Amino acid sequence: MAKEGVEKAEETEQMIEKEAGKEPAEGGGGDGSHRLGDAQEMRAVVLAGFGGLNKLRLSRKAMPEPQDGELKIRVKACGLNFIDLMVRQGNIDNPPKTPLVPGFECSGIVEALGDSVKGYEIGDRVMAFVNYNAWAEVVCTPVDFVYKIPDDMSFSEAAAFPMNFVTAYVMLFEVANLREGMSVLVHSAGGGVGQAVAQLCSTVPNVTVFGTASTFKHEAIKDSVTHLFDRNADYVQEVKRISADGVDIVLDCLCGDNTGKGLSLLKPLGTYILYGSSNMVTGETKSFFSFAKSWWQVEKVNPIKLYEENKVIAGFSLLNLLFKQGRAGLIRGVVEKLIGLYNQKKIKPVVDSLWALEEVKEAMQRIHDRGNIGKLILDVEKTPTPLVSEKQEETVHLGNKSETLSQKKKNKKKKPE
Repeated sequence: MAKEGVEKAEETEQMIEKEAGKEPAEGGGGDGSHRLGDAQEMRAVVLAGFGGLNKLRLSRKAMPEPQDGELKIRVKACGLNFIDLMVRQGNIDNPPKTPLVPGFECSGIVEALGDSVKGYEIGDRVMAFVNYNAWAEVVCTPVDFVYKIPDDMSFSEAAAFPMNFVTAYVMLFEVANLREGMSVLVHSAGGGVGQAVAQLCSTVPNVTVFGTASTFKHEAIKDSVTHLFDRNADYVQEVKRISADGVDIVLDCLCGDNTGKGLSLLKPLGTYILYGSSNMVTGETKSFFSFAKSWWQVEKVNPIKLYEENKVIAGFSLLNLLFKQGRAGLIRGVVEKLIGLYNQKKIKPVVDSLWALEEVKEAMQRIHDRGNIGKLILDVEKTPTPLVSEKQEETVHLGNKSETLSQKKKNKKKKPE
């Protein structure tokens, strides 16, 4: 899936030559973009309104141009996160107006620089955070949210990097102060953040990682965590059977009754961090019942009880930290540390599968079904491929492995080693 550094360098050179030297064809731009009057167009995934998958469509929009302090990026790959599913449903606080282009992270090649931009050149390979609008062929975003990527990092890896690894790093090291010999419980251990958490924990000596995940994922991720439990099992008892005192850190992306369970598992001076609420998502569209049930199940926190038990409860939203609370400088420092770990071969994004922009509905359904191991990527240049072959066997990508549907059914029957 990943390309070698030399191939990437050649690809970058070809892109720049294409942009600089090819004359626009009649009715289209030299970069393959179409024109409407004097404005260039690009392909983008558009969310027409909040609701189900039928609210998503691939459309043509006017191509943006960089404003002062912005970079224009020719997108190669985009990350798909669970928060994107919640945005589609309108299942977030103060949702933006529709229609809109979803997506918060991407990777690609710098195509133009806005005024006052320093430190970047046209042709640089970068990854970026975007406050919506990432699922398109071209994006413009402030230079504060853009980062150069290593030569040997593929565009798909780069698109899988920012949201997952920055979230995991800040929670572990900035909020919970992970140190040698500590223990961590992470839910959805097979997802993008879960795998990033597991990898970062492995950079600290003697850290014990407890993880919950769907049983069919256990075989693929069993080496990344110390103790693995089924997501539907009584993990509180399982953890206490192994560690009677509980754990030092709980990372919860589920919410609902898992909040009370997580707090009950904390050791003295332990930290519980809520960074998602995926339990609120049950059907294809927003469910008031699921929202109300999840809210009702959340244990009401008593500060006096926290004081008496020496426990810490926290929340973390990377997007709010970046786009509402102005902590881009902090995040840049985190990204630099993470790139250092990547260059040392200590961490590496886990890419579940690549999808064309036209396949965004199928990709989003895979996240909804919790079927991914690692990150789903929208590959802007990928040609759509049939999900089912002529033999009616679905290919399921598990990292660098693949198996047919019939093989998957057989493997589901096997107990994890």
